[in-house]
Amino acid sequence: MRVHVADHPLITHKLTVLRDEQTSSPVFRQLTEELVTLLAYEATRNVRVETIEIKTPVTLTEGVKISEPRPIVVPILRAGLGMLEGMVKLLPTAEVGFLGMVRDEETFQPTTYAERLPDDLSDRQCFVLDPMLATGGSLGAAIKFLFARGAQDVTAICLLGAPEGVAAIEKQVEGHDVTLVLGALDERLNEKGYIVPGLGDAGDRLYGTA
Repeated sequence: MRVHVADHPLITHKLTVLRDEQTSSPVFRQLTEELVTLLAYEATRNVRVETIEIKTPVTLTEGVKISEPRPIVVPILRAGLGMLEGMVKLLPTAEVGFLGMVRDEETFQPTTYAERLPDDLSDRQCFVLDPMLATGGSLGAAIKFLFARGAQDVTAICLLGAPEGVAAIEKQVEGHDVTLVLGALDERLNEKGYIVPGLGDAGDRLYGTA
């Protein structure tokens, strides 16, 4: 498993505003979209392309286009939905699937309650969106779900991660091709399974229910 923690002043700046408890939901949503686009730039460095020939106003030349089958973007509902627009802005030709997962706040174990994905994900590059990599339960379950459908290459994009979550994912996906792209790697989890210093519940802050 590869872990890439973004190191860019614009990413750090936007994360600082997201962390601030005084940041309103509209600003939080806007900054999340902008931040995901920056992270998506890193996450798609190895997106598969094929060579094509085009004609410029001057001459014939070669370029590239996104290969078939197209990559698929999978936000984990509900908070991952707030990351979708920022991702598809950078990768507009991608297909979009959905996974609905909820975490038990006592056991921290995830349950899948909805899914909208192709039955066969063979040879598809999958990009999973989940704002917070805390215990790793939901994201790990989502990644394993995709591999069970035949996926061979999964990249997860998270705004924040905790060391405990990274370790949990690494253990769960051993032997698979997985990349984690994080906006920042925070200190730890608290007794409630929240990232410290973190930014609170991303879903609540995105949708104004905090």
